Amino acid sequence: MPLPEASRRYPITLPDGTEHAGTVFLNRVIEHPRFRAGDYSYASDFDPPADWANRLAPYLFPNSRETLTLGRFCQIAHGVRFITASANHAMDGITCFPFPVFDPAQMTSYQPDCRDTVVGHDVWIGYGAMILPGARIGDGALIGAGAVVRGTVPPYAVVTGNPARVIRYRFDPDTIAALLDLRWWDWTPDLISRAEPALLTGDLAALTALAL
Repeated sequence: MPLPEASRRYPITLPDGTEHAGTVFLNRVIEHPRFRAGDYSYASDFDPPADWANRLAPYLFPNSRETLTLGRFCQIAHGVRFITASANHAMDGITCFPFPVFDPAQMTSYQPDCRDTVVGHDVWIGYGAMILPGARIGDGALIGAGAVVRGTVPPYAVVTGNPARVIRYRFDPDTIAALLDLRWWDWTPDLISRAEPALLTGDLAALTALAL
């Protein structure tokens, strides 16, 4: 079946014909200078907010120095939070108390942590997971419900727990290498629609044939 139009705000149409307001394509609802999301990446929430950027990344401010970047075809469940670098306090002094944030003259120039948070393509982040400042999540990774993620998550890894740890990989190394080479998420919408059966059944040979 054809992909939903990438320009849709609400990509899910219910059987009665109404749009499901609890799921949105993020790059159609977020207007934030430090939050970037690729086409088809969606978030779902049982209590849809007016401001999706603030719900997902409450410490990412317009004047923050870091960025939050999501690739294409990411799937963000209810309760996920990105705790971006602006939330961090300096830890190299005697106190962690952020005195400068209470001084308007220093507030905008004071940010002890400026690390970007980067999520790859086709990443599923489960219910209530928390992504910490500077996390780098590889393509195809699965983040378990309630996981607390810091550091680097390899492509196609499955991570769970606090702190999140790799419990397994979705595929063997050769398959992972082939998928990273194919980069199906960059294909045209028509080709991805044709690839849907192969994508859903794990038919790497059929997927590879479509790329030729």
